[in-house]
Amino acid sequence: MSLDAPSHRHLFRRELAEEFRQHLFGPHSPALRVMLNRMRSHQGEEVFVLVCLEPFRKWALARKSPKRGAPVTLVPGVTFTNAAEAEWEVFKRHWQQQTGEVLS
Repeated sequence: MSLDAPSHRHLFRRELAEEFRQHLFGPHSPALRVMLNRMRSHQGEEVFVLVCLEPFRKWALARKSPKRGAPVTLVPGVTFTNAAEAEWEVFKRHWQQQTGEVLS
């Protein structure tokens, strides 16, 4: 998908990405909730998820297969010891898939 479609531009706005970054775990504005729902329901071939390796201490980035029930595949070398950093990384990857833009 790209930002060419007017409705897509309206949903995927930089200020909403920044709101998410500032409030990863909520509360989220109605506009951000709409964008997150759209982002989650229109995922491409690569769906990124987090796998907990150690409760409350360590997470790994993984790819989820579009095939229901298939195991996830860990992304080699991408682990986190901070839940907020892990969530932001997943968001950035999904944002890039949806918009073509890279967030830092």
